[in-house]
Amino acid sequence: MSFRSENKSLLLLLIILLLTGCAASKIDEKAPFKLRYLDEYIIPEDLNVEGTKVGGLSDLDYDGHSFYAVCDLPSAPRIYKFSIAISANKIDTIAFQKVILVRHKTDKTKSMVFDSEGLAYLPQKDQFILSSEGAINRKKDPFIVSLDSLGRVLNTYEIPSYFNAAIKKGPRNNGVFEGLCRSVDGNGIWVSTELPLKQDGQTVKLYKTRSPVRFTYFDTADRKPKKQFAYRLGPLRKLPFLPFGMNGASAILEYAPEQFLVLERAFSAGHGRHGIRAMLYQMDARKATNTLSINDLHNKLGREVSPAKKRLVFDFNSIRKQLTDKIVDNLEGIAFGPTLANGHQSLVVIADNNFNSFTKEMNQVILLEIILQN
Repeated sequence: MSFRSENKSLLLLLIILLLTGCAASKIDEKAPFKLRYLDEYIIPEDLNVEGTKVGGLSDLDYDGHSFYAVCDLPSAPRIYKFSIAISANKIDTIAFQKVILVRHKTDKTKSMVFDSEGLAYLPQKDQFILSSEGAINRKKDPFIVSLDSLGRVLNTYEIPSYFNAAIKKGPRNNGVFEGLCRSVDGNGIWVSTELPLKQDGQTVKLYKTRSPVRFTYFDTADRKPKKQFAYRLGPLRKLPFLPFGMNGASAILEYAPEQFLVLERAFSAGHGRHGIRAMLYQMDARKATNTLSINDLHNKLGREVSPAKKRLVFDFNSIRKQLTDKIVDNLEGIAFGPTLANGHQSLVVIADNNFNSFTKEMNQVILLEIILQN
């Protein structure tokens, strides 16, 4: 082997080691707050509530008293109501109180696929807003609906045509309406796609890519979209050992007008149960371009389209050694939780165990503390 080829091999090995993402990524110290890990709780995989197995928990909301999580099982979509008791900055207990079955087989809903990924609870109306990714490969549209307290569909939201499953270049299967949260103005909701639309850009790679997802604001009064902006996903942080890797926006939470916490959850195949990398970003869209009427974002970012700005505020890889089996699982939901004893705001993150359909996964709940910075 020549000196040159040895250098190439060493360089390749170094690149691979860097790309496998073993170390935590650098946190932006200029962010307006920082996050501190407090505790983890595993909901038993065999827990049954009112005849249903708890799992597939894909989003989270909190009304100041109770938490709500949506189960993304299309054959039996449902919402769980539960409480989280926190004592001395630890999760003492999680107690499930109720299950609300989504009425998905009525004349109105039987043609819809309830791959339910986003959830918001409106306590003043005692109603839920639910988003579904549909089934793009089967030409079933994604959608947003409002539900009453009994799980009956009340209304459907109007979505822009570029989200329709039938168009040639449009949403990617299993990559549409993933994130959903109430707006801080109290008049609407924000819904985000998990992956870029096909016409907007490619899915993320190990290198820097232009992979924008769309955040859309809907008015809850007329259920129509009013504004939108682009958010650029980060690259894969771990080298896939098998030919599959993805990163997407799995949960969102608005904390100030057009300012968000965004959970990016990546998966790199070939690492077994250690294939997940999850990051929390602070994102500011106040100066972002309104993209609602722009059908195609390809090659427009940084030119005629200004995306939202983002800062890394927490890398879950940094707490891996403190977690069960040293696993960061399939995190898909975030919500502000109760105020802690020291007056700081708590943040609760929850994982979707996929009912262990692909590999061993957990109903993992992680408790974080938000610390404001001057």
